[in-house]
Amino acid sequence: MSEKPTRIALVTGAAQGIGRAIALRLAKDGLDVAINDIASKLDELTALSNEIKAIGTGRKSSVHTADVSQEMEVKKMFEEVVETHGGLDVMIANAGIAISKSFMGTTVEEWDRIFAINARGTFLCYQYAGKQMIQQGRGGRIIGASSVLGKNGVNQDLAAYAGTKFAVRGITQAAAGELGRHKITVNAYAPGLINTSMAQGLDENAQKNHNWQPGDFAKWVSDRSILGYNGQPEDIAGLVSYLASDEAHFITGQTICINGGTYCD
Repeated sequence: MSEKPTRIALVTGAAQGIGRAIALRLAKDGLDVAINDIASKLDELTALSNEIKAIGTGRKSSVHTADVSQEMEVKKMFEEVVETHGGLDVMIANAGIAISKSFMGTTVEEWDRIFAINARGTFLCYQYAGKQMIQQGRGGRIIGASSVLGKNGVNQDLAAYAGTKFAVRGITQAAAGELGRHKITVNAYAPGLINTSMAQGLDENAQKNHNWQPGDFAKWVSDRSILGYNGQPEDIAGLVSYLASDEAHFITGQTICINGGTYCD
């Protein structure tokens, strides 16, 4: 029996937090992993790539700096990944930012910036991944980053962010409908509050905007969780690991909640 070829994954926004955990988990699952973030995160990416290579003999990883909101940079990134690894089987469109502003306080410039990264960036990564996977003819897995706020947008300080995460849900459904006949599944994960630098930033904004004490924001969210605690990046990585697996072949077009019961759908 011939050995099954090693699959290749690309993870955007991989320098820290959820993206980093996903990249490590996929490498442990036996995939070669290309990782992306913006140029200022090169040192973190390089360290992560070395960590991935150390997971097992022959494990491969490559570093690709690009701004996912810029089409030519995304195009070049995908070309580099395919040239380096010979193809692409799993694409994780994880890159994103949060702007902590009320709906009425959000400027057009802030709105355009967050939509460019979170929504346009996801669209571009889905599209270029789809083109490559169709060309290869062996199916694939495309997975994006939505949020609990892509299911329930009621948060006074994250209006634009919620809008982008609802957009990811729609893009995910549309892409799934178009790519299914090519045996490409398209899904998204919708986390609650996860212990990352982004969560720390939200806590700091709550201190500044609402005179909360350090840690109050995380506690406010965890108190609304059925389980009574917030998540870790590895929790999201576990879900992505399954969605990227052969066993998940019958799941597509879904945005899956993973939030400790903070919001149930």
